[in-house]
Amino acid sequence: AEMTLSFQWGNIPLCTSGQPNTVANPVFQLRGVPAGTETVEFRLKDLNVPSYNHGGAKLGVTRDMDVPSGTFTYRSPCPPGGVHTYEWTATARAGRQVLAAAKAQRRYPE
Repeated sequence: AEMTLSFQWGNIPLCTSGQPNTVANPVFQLRGVPAGTETVEFRLKDLNVPSYNHGGAKLGVTRDMDVPSGTFTYRSPCPPGGVHTYEWTATARAGRQVLAAAKAQRRYPE
């Protein structure tokens, strides 16, 4: 089965100033994690400003799971004066080998 990722923004503070807050990660639903996975790396990209580094984390995820909010922090979505589309990517790895990747997009603010 293909690995899939979904998420909800959760209770992050509204931000449209272009100055992101450091916030707790959203709740992620990760399904189809391949056998042999040792870690999953989560990264956020603003598709309207892809050069900005919002951060993420590498977690010891080895199976399908819901990753709870508060597992790591990142720089929140904070589009200056409008709405942007953001994409979380989850990359499953065994050592340095990429086993699978999944992406999920949402607009912010919604």
